[in-house]
Amino acid sequence: MEKQLHLNLLASKPPMAGLQSGSNVKLRMGPGRKRDFTPLPWSQFSHSSVICSRIDCRVVAMDLRGHGDTKVKNPEDLSAETMAKDVGKVVEALYGENPPPIMIIGHSMGGAIAVHTAAANHVPSLLGLCVIDVVEGTAMDALNSMQNFLRSRPKTFKSVENAIEWSVKSGQIRNVESARVSMVGQVKKCEEPLSSPGVSRSISEGIIEEEEEDEEGGESNHKRKKEDDQEIKKECLYTWRIELSKTEKYWEGWFKGLSSLFLTCSVPKLLLLAGVDRLDKDLTIGQMQGKFQMQVLPQCGHAVHEDAPEKVADALATFMVRHKFTEFKEGFPW
Repeated sequence: MEKQLHLNLLASKPPMAGLQSGSNVKLRMGPGRKRDFTPLPWSQFSHSSVICSRIDCRVVAMDLRGHGDTKVKNPEDLSAETMAKDVGKVVEALYGENPPPIMIIGHSMGGAIAVHTAAANHVPSLLGLCVIDVVEGTAMDALNSMQNFLRSRPKTFKSVENAIEWSVKSGQIRNVESARVSMVGQVKKCEEPLSSPGVSRSISEGIIEEEEEDEEGGESNHKRKKEDDQEIKKECLYTWRIELSKTEKYWEGWFKGLSSLFLTCSVPKLLLLAGVDRLDKDLTIGQMQGKFQMQVLPQCGHAVHEDAPEKVADALATFMVRHKFTEFKEGFPW
């Protein structure tokens, strides 16, 4: 990893609902209001403020290789081992040889990297570990259909707003305010020159899905798909920042053996799930033996921390105070 380090300082407090802060974006939304899909920068709205309003802590959001603006020598290397080492190197770059007490929190694949980081002791001052909605058993089962899922996603979007709208209407994210923040970093401008950008169309017109070729009429489908792809190149503005289908060779390494690795981590552990049915055998036994704390947040999708940031913040704050990592802020009604 190159020594150049980019840090994004997050806002200490979110803007008040209905007030403007340096732009024309309004956060207020209520019954009867039209949904606002305009993107929000981290400087205006941050989930870190939700947890920081409850307890005394500092939040560092890491820009993983291949996922943002960080430049590395081999951005295609997304192995669990490499990314876990990246986390350790960032901590070292931030704090030197004497890092403060740290709790690592990760969601989905990020949760798997958090476990690998903790197990390999890349963060010597590690106090605790929180994994959000990732379990080895369900993750390994899902890999069989992952390519089909990726093919079902739109390849391109007419605008960032269009991408935000798709993420909410497709159910990927159920909280529109979260989507306005997180989707901004998941897409990027297409590198190909655009011949006719045009105007953003509705979500039904802007989303183009791949067709599976049938045995009969396969050639006509292929021809039509080729024409669609050519049309996309002429009009598209934004595409996915990372091509997940090309990372397939690393998928098994992220999740295989994850449950046992999680259980062997000696620090206090918290597992947040969207449903109790996600537990596999190893974790079920471990939970019965009291090896970690588990909390289920119902009525959430896979992006638990985005769908219910307040509930996740409550769970994290309670966990950290219980283990004496920190204290509740004065005046917070806990």
